[in-house]
Amino acid sequence: MILGIFEYFGIIWHNELFAMNHEVKGLDVSHHQGEINWKKVQEKNDFQFVFIKATEGHDLADKKFRYNWQEAQKHGFLTGAYHFFSMRSSGRDQAQNFINTVPKQPNSLPPVIDVEIHLQHDKNKVRQELQNLATILEHHYGKKPILYVTYDTYNQYVKGHFNNYHIWIRDIVKFPILNDQKWLIWQYNNRGRVSGIPTYVDINAFNGDINEFRKVFLIKTAGQK
Repeated sequence: MILGIFEYFGIIWHNELFAMNHEVKGLDVSHHQGEINWKKVQEKNDFQFVFIKATEGHDLADKKFRYNWQEAQKHGFLTGAYHFFSMRSSGRDQAQNFINTVPKQPNSLPPVIDVEIHLQHDKNKVRQELQNLATILEHHYGKKPILYVTYDTYNQYVKGHFNNYHIWIRDIVKFPILNDQKWLIWQYNNRGRVSGIPTYVDINAFNGDINEFRKVFLIKTAGQK
């Protein structure tokens, strides 16, 4: 019971045991995390990357995006933005919303498309709009988007149709397994306690070391042209 209480309040998290061998860790944040003290996050923790919510649908921009984007970069984090995918508007319109919000910077991480829609949509329609969104973002930013999925949305809409896209999988219970595709990022904790962040926060692990991270995401180090 005590362990359950500790886990509920984010004091411990059982998945840390499964994630401990992954040396590259990162956060994903939005306005729900409130006013983040990025200086303290950088000083007190060992995270290398952060993905920040930028947009949702065709007309919503996260009210903390600009602040989080600028401050995370200022304090040395490898930084990317994510879009919450919707079936209430076209992939083209959603792409334009993201492009209007997120700066095009050569050393930023690839765009992420968060696919957490319900499972009753027409599968072909979802795939069409998702592909349209992904194609436009890749053309604009020069980097292929990452698809953030749950097991349900992966199996319903993504599996077998987006094999050339990197997958970011959510599994807060155990080590993730995708039988037909390798995952790149794993969200293993949704109730993390991190110095500098006043609320619970998602914590993620990269499937590789820091050199592989930079290679996959085409991040240049000092002195490279």
